[in-house]
Amino acid sequence: MVADQIWTLTLQPQGWTCDTVDALSLLEAALLEGMRIPNSCRNGTCRTCMCQMLSGEISYQIEWPGLSLEEKQDGWILPCVAQACSDVVLDVPAAVNLFSEEN
Repeated sequence: MVADQIWTLTLQPQGWTCDTVDALSLLEAALLEGMRIPNSCRNGTCRTCMCQMLSGEISYQIEWPGLSLEEKQDGWILPCVAQACSDVVLDVPAAVNLFSEEN
C-alpha cells in the first residue's frame, strides 16, 4: 500500500493553508483545520460549496458533480467531492476560520 501524497490547500483571499491527502475531499481537509467553507449536502448536488479553483489539479469522488461543462471549464469546482492531485488554491471569500478570533 502506498502512503497518501500530501498536498497544500490554500484558501484565498484569506491566505489560510492546510495539508490535504487524496483520501480526503478538499472540504474535509479544510474543516479538519477549522477552515469552514460554506457547505450543505456534501455529495456534489446542492452547490453550496461551489468556488473557483485559482490553481491546482483535482479529481472528483463522483462521476459527474453538479456543475455544467462551462462552469468546469471556467474553473468552478465542488470541494465537497473534489480531491487534490496537486497543491490547490481556491477562491472562497465566505470561508470562516473557526480557530481564529478575528472572525
